[in-house]
Amino acid sequence: MIYEQKHPIIERILNNIDKVIIGKRDIAELSLVALLAEGHVLLEDVPGVGKTMMVRSLAKSMNASFKRIQFTPDLLPSDVTGTSIYNPREQEFFFRPGPIMGNIILADEINRTSPKTQSALLEGMEEASVTVDGVTRKLEKPFFVMATQNPIEYEGTYPLPEAQLDRFLLKMKMGYPEAAEEMELLSRSQTTHPIENLEPVVSLEDVRQMQQDVRKIYVDDTMKRYIVELADRTRKDSHVYLGASPRGSIALMKAAQAYAFMNGREYVLPDDIQYLAPFVFSHRIILKSEAKYDGISAEDLVQTLLTKIPVPVQRLVK
Repeated sequence: MIYEQKHPIIERILNNIDKVIIGKRDIAELSLVALLAEGHVLLEDVPGVGKTMMVRSLAKSMNASFKRIQFTPDLLPSDVTGTSIYNPREQEFFFRPGPIMGNIILADEINRTSPKTQSALLEGMEEASVTVDGVTRKLEKPFFVMATQNPIEYEGTYPLPEAQLDRFLLKMKMGYPEAAEEMELLSRSQTTHPIENLEPVVSLEDVRQMQQDVRKIYVDDTMKRYIVELADRTRKDSHVYLGASPRGSIALMKAAQAYAFMNGREYVLPDDIQYLAPFVFSHRIILKSEAKYDGISAEDLVQTLLTKIPVPVQRLVK
């Protein structure tokens, strides 16, 4: 599909990430969609495909503070949010912030920790604040979480329940690189890893301004009806046990606004919705057992439903 020229700041960020991550520009774009829409990403893939490098490259490109939390079965909520520690000299408690107090957070293998600790992270994602010892502390903007989980190894894991999955704006997979891309990766990493020489290309203030600008992107009523009808079809389809929630509809609209902004437009097109819908809705849909046995995935279902809904062809001028 043909778009206007990409937003110049977005182009700078993507080109910078390309210096580290090879052949995954679509994943970098989707990560920026979530960041600009003030949402978060669940990245489900096997180890070693570049998930950590992706989020580190994003943080370095905007000179943001980067924190990595390795989720383990013995991790406590206070290990994520921070805790109050008593200072005997001052005879008072002081707050020691946890790793959630950053701009870009990598929540590595989130399904390896207990639901109680998962909830500590998800509170920050949903409310943009954390509460410790009865005191609520706001998180600095931009605040972006990329959580990862391994789809292969399930032993000793705590799968995220549907209500928590719903908090993620997008769910996606990186996949393995092509042979030529992997060869290039080996060449770049032979002497030093390219992440070490990556320099910031935008400021945090630029990102905050873009987040505000995204909210102003025009969404026509025809686009809203298109989103609502798609969400409604997921709830009524015979293969579906639980369809997309209204939060999912809001998420798709916000993601479409961010994607339109990134592509230099002031309004949302049906193409934006069609492209983003599988990433926004797939983890919000629970299929019936029969559908899984038939080899139907949630992504396939969303794509099929899109072909059955008439595409809006008229855009009203605001």
